[in-house]
Amino acid sequence: MQTAPNITSYRKYWAKRFGTAPFLPTTRAEMEALGWDSCDIIIVTGDAYIDHPSFGMALVGRLLEDQGFRVGILSQPDWQSPAAFKQLGKPNLFFGVTAGNMDSMVNRYTSDRKIRSDDAYTANAEANKRPDRAVIVYSQRCREAYPKANIVVGSIEASLRRIAHYDYWSDKVRRSVLPDSKADMLIYGNAERALVSLAHRLAAGEAIADITDLRGTAFMRKGIPEGWTEMDSSHLDMPGPVAAHPNPYDEKPTPPGLPLSGEGKTTSLPPDKGGLRGVEAPLHFHPKPKLDRGHTVVRIPSYEQVKDDPVLYAHASRILHLESNPGNARALVQGHGERDVWFNPPPIPLTTAEMDHVYGLPYARRPHPSYGDARIPAFEMIRFSINIMRGCFGGCTFCSITEHEGRIIQSRSEQSILHEIEEIRDKTPGFTGTISDLGGPTANMYRLHCKDEKIESACRRLSCVFPDICVNMGTDHGPLVQLYRKARAIPGVKRVLIGSGVRYDLAVQSPEYVKELVTYHVGGYLKIAPEHTEPGPLSKMMKPGMGTYDKFKAMFEKFSKEAGKEQYLIPYFIAAHPGTTDTDMLNLALWLKRNGFKPDQVQQFLPTPLASASTMYHTGHNPLRKVRREPPNVTTPRGLRQRRLHKAFLRYHDPLNWPLLREALQRMGRADLIGPGREQLVPAAGAPAPKGRPPRGPVRPKPPPKRHYEE
Repeated sequence: MQTAPNITSYRKYWAKRFGTAPFLPTTRAEMEALGWDSCDIIIVTGDAYIDHPSFGMALVGRLLEDQGFRVGILSQPDWQSPAAFKQLGKPNLFFGVTAGNMDSMVNRYTSDRKIRSDDAYTANAEANKRPDRAVIVYSQRCREAYPKANIVVGSIEASLRRIAHYDYWSDKVRRSVLPDSKADMLIYGNAERALVSLAHRLAAGEAIADITDLRGTAFMRKGIPEGWTEMDSSHLDMPGPVAAHPNPYDEKPTPPGLPLSGEGKTTSLPPDKGGLRGVEAPLHFHPKPKLDRGHTVVRIPSYEQVKDDPVLYAHASRILHLESNPGNARALVQGHGERDVWFNPPPIPLTTAEMDHVYGLPYARRPHPSYGDARIPAFEMIRFSINIMRGCFGGCTFCSITEHEGRIIQSRSEQSILHEIEEIRDKTPGFTGTISDLGGPTANMYRLHCKDEKIESACRRLSCVFPDICVNMGTDHGPLVQLYRKARAIPGVKRVLIGSGVRYDLAVQSPEYVKELVTYHVGGYLKIAPEHTEPGPLSKMMKPGMGTYDKFKAMFEKFSKEAGKEQYLIPYFIAAHPGTTDTDMLNLALWLKRNGFKPDQVQQFLPTPLASASTMYHTGHNPLRKVRREPPNVTTPRGLRQRRLHKAFLRYHDPLNWPLLREALQRMGRADLIGPGREQLVPAAGAPAPKGRPPRGPVRPKPPPKRHYEE
């Protein structure tokens, strides 16, 4: 893995003399109380300002303050005019714009595109305190307020929308958020390294347009700079005939059907090769000299191409994910009109010492005093929890963690975590002795990593645990077990619960961990996420089969009994995920009933930007394998009625769903599951609910219809 300057190695900026603010200022009066005449950096956020490391604006704000910069916060400003964006004046260095801890569209709309009635990241859960597509709106208002100010966009919304992406709420492919926001730079992923370097370089007098070498950043440019080699993405994964990307500087445009870049000629492939069936396709000749990866940029299909061509969209998605390992990723470039969006390789993960520094900064660990006694649900949820790591190598296709934080686990030291527990005990009002979580994206990937750094740097797998756990992936839960034991031994700590999701396919590799977890750290219920029971959808999710769940369940029950505790395992499932048929959902419903589960809150698949499952939803193609010129082959529940049916199967016990389920069962030829007996799933019209267990045998699927999804 490549190295990078330690984030603590920079010389402090001169404004360090002002010291540490009790809270980063949100008004002119607070600035004056600190003796400031201006802010060096102003962070604009769609969340309420909570000075806690679980909230992005506080984490990067305190980090930049530690570097010596004066950092102000504009929290949930009125976006109807630029006036609110002038409240703290013009920043000396840049505006840092974030939608908040969530994508603003995910935050405001349900999976059925209905407006939510509350917002967990706002005081008193008040809704409508941020605009749709907040990064774009906030950036444009900053530009209106101060046309010459530098604007940098970041956070998960910017990360997931950094390339041309499918937008579920408008049901179309949108451009990268960078040109739409008119920002000067986009920072994706965990932003500490890029932000610290950027701030110091701007403070030293560099122009932001000249800062083009920071990893984890994207910016607009025209043409490929001297010294760089452009490689067409079809060299890496040929999707079939690719329309040439027009070069606005070429007087003789490349004829359609030729390679996007480099040398090549057209040839006819054999009828059975690659699914192209004799279609004319480019045959590329790779140069013999090995290209310098550090000065090679991969051109993916342009916005104009992917918005109209599902195959090229799926191909671009696949290339993006293949070029996501910081150890071997190359720069990417994607055309947007006459200009390109250039993406530098992902950031180098933080070391343990750097993680300790970031989480050890002087956070107030509570909301800004301006909110008074208002309740902020997101803060209440994490008030007594601790983030011990970041990143996830699971690669679940419906999840955005990998696209944002990456697959490499970054862990804090044991000492740093134990110190934060003591800080909570001593400084957080309302602490009664219970730590609600020691976790992160997952509960049990702490300190897990590849056994060989060279293999890790060269790896291009999309998941380290699918279809099986990689032989090179360490699964030693020993450090985590020791952390749990030391945490609960701290004076004043009565209980340490684990609220993050347990990756049970890893947990079963360590019976000692499962015993420790079940004996001391489960509060009666443990939630895990098998997501489905059927191999079709599970293969599209990159999740393990139910055999692993059964193994974990047996261990959970065994150790609960040994501890003399009555505890329950609560599985979570997703409805309407790509790759799921009606029969798959029926089988899942029968499994739930057979095992006595009656889910109350259920998940319905929500296509978030950049996720591989969203690509399947939009295109019908599977980017987990090479994308070919062939008809869509991923069964995708798209229509509102079918999505509601799949959700109804999860809540088979709800009388409101019975009419829809009866109709579906009759259409599927399974009317035998309607009735008052023990083997029925739902009662007949007017009959009481059935009791008992349905047949244990799997449902035999019928041949799929010709049309795999509703328009």
